[in-house]
Amino acid sequence: SCLFRQITATNKHLKSLSKYGGIMKNSSSSSSSLYCGIAFTLFAILFAGSVSAQSSPPSSPPTDWGPMSINLEEFEYPYPVEYMNFGVYGEDVRIAYMDVAPTGSANGRTVILHHGGLYYGWYWSKQIKALAQEGYRVVVKDRLGWGKSSKPIIPYSISLWASNTARLMDHLGIEKAAVVGHSIGGQMVTRFAFLYPERTTHLVTVNQVGLTDRRFGRGFQSLTGEVDANPDMEAVYTNLLRWASGNYSAWHPEFLEHMRIRYGQRLSGDWPRLAHVSRLTGHMRAMDTVVNDRQHIQTKTLVLGGAEDYPTFAEEARRAADQFPNGEVFLIPNVGHNPHEEVPDTVNAELIRFLGS
Repeated sequence: SCLFRQITATNKHLKSLSKYGGIMKNSSSSSSSLYCGIAFTLFAILFAGSVSAQSSPPSSPPTDWGPMSINLEEFEYPYPVEYMNFGVYGEDVRIAYMDVAPTGSANGRTVILHHGGLYYGWYWSKQIKALAQEGYRVVVKDRLGWGKSSKPIIPYSISLWASNTARLMDHLGIEKAAVVGHSIGGQMVTRFAFLYPERTTHLVTVNQVGLTDRRFGRGFQSLTGEVDANPDMEAVYTNLLRWASGNYSAWHPEFLEHMRIRYGQRLSGDWPRLAHVSRLTGHMRAMDTVVNDRQHIQTKTLVLGGAEDYPTFAEEARRAADQFPNGEVFLIPNVGHNPHEEVPDTVNAELIRFLGS
């Protein structure tokens, strides 16, 4: 087996490649060779069966899947969940968050992790553990309109989400923090660093969407608010399979939780509300961009990502890093949109290196 790792440092225009190969030793005894051969064959058969059973999601939804609330009341997060209550656009809302204290020797610094568009704060669990062990206070919030947070029908914007991070910092008594964001969370933390430079120590985007401005020629479409309250669940699962194949370069059974939640929420009586909020946030993404924010952000910035996200991702990531005055890029070959889930050890090591710099 071979592990191939590529690091690209834009600010120094360097590439570092490393390979690690396994070594097999042969026994000098023919009987030992025979036993080893039999054992290896049995292992290979068992291993192949295990891999084939786990190498892709099931072709149909498991029979124990059922409805799930749009606020995930029945879904347990890896750390205690707290709530911050406030008002926005005349609505009383709350944001769910996890506030994890350092488990290693405290370094006095804070990292705030932001999830992607159709994800939730809990999928940062391996980064939370690693960063807390390094002495960081780690805060992870579900953005307004998703996860365990409220789902108000309001005009959403990237700036609103960024301001909610500042509001949460005030609520928790945090003066400055490193901000990390995946997918659309990468847009949120970029806007946060643009609006609140004095409160941002480090900026990290992980497979950010919207690396280039794609608004030209898209036109404007108003939202009617009409949602199919009784979706075809077979079609829903087919779309989830398509989503999984497009986001992960290698399948792991734990990724199925994302599909279970999304499938179950389609069966919720409150699904039309969540669908409407999703359309509002999707509409907002089409009308806003953070591309022009980069040139103004002096904060030390890392553009990190799985290089196989989509065909032009690596090129766009390098260009984005160049646009930050203090930007660098770290690309992971053979990994897709969710590197923090696919190769958490690699991502954790790079985060710890960068945040400690």
